[in-house]
Amino acid sequence: MNIKRTNLSIIPILFLGLIYGCSPTVKVTTDYDHSANFSEYKTFAVYDLKAQEGQVNQLNVDRVSKAIRAEMIAKGFTESSNPDLKVNAVSILKNKTQVTADSNFYGYGGMYRPYGYWGGGAMMGGGTTTFNSYDYVDGSLVIDIVSTKTQKLLWQGIGNAQIDNKPDNPEEFINSSIKKILEGFPPGAVKK
Repeated sequence: MNIKRTNLSIIPILFLGLIYGCSPTVKVTTDYDHSANFSEYKTFAVYDLKAQEGQVNQLNVDRVSKAIRAEMIAKGFTESSNPDLKVNAVSILKNKTQVTADSNFYGYGGMYRPYGYWGGGAMMGGGTTTFNSYDYVDGSLVIDIVSTKTQKLLWQGIGNAQIDNKPDNPEEFINSSIKKILEGFPPGAVKK
C-alpha cells in the first residue's frame, strides 16, 4: 500500500516554516562575532520586513516583527530610530518529500540442527517491501543582528522545523519560536 500525503497550500499560512500545530520541534543554531563587545549595544530597530510571495503572509510578518520587538525589549534593549543594532528576519521554505521503505520477510522449511537438517528440504519464503512517501515543508527562520556602525553581522540565529500541518495558534508558535531563537542573544548574557 502506497501512502502519499499532499501539502495543501499551507505556505501562505506559515511563517518561516516554524508555525505549525502539534508544536513541531524547532532546532536552533547560532553563531556570532567572538570579537564583538555585546555590552556596548543598547538600542535596536527591526528592519522593515516584507511579506514575500509564496513565503510569508502579512499577518505573519507582523507577528514576527512584534515578537522580535518584545524579545529585544525583554532583554533590556530599547527600540530607537537611531539604533546600535538592526534586526532582520528572513524565512526560507522548501517543499520536501521523505520516502521510507518497510520490508517484511517470511519463510518456512528446514531447520538447522547440530547433527544435520531437520524436516523439509530447502528454505522457502518471500518478502514484501512497501514504500511510503510523505510531503512536508522544511522551514527556517533566520534572524540576523547587524551593527549599524560597522554594517557587520554580529549575531545570527536560525530556527528550523519540519512543518506538516496547519498551526492551531500561529501567534503563539511564532512567539515561542522567536524566544527560543533569540535565547542565546546576546552571547554571554546571564539567563533569567
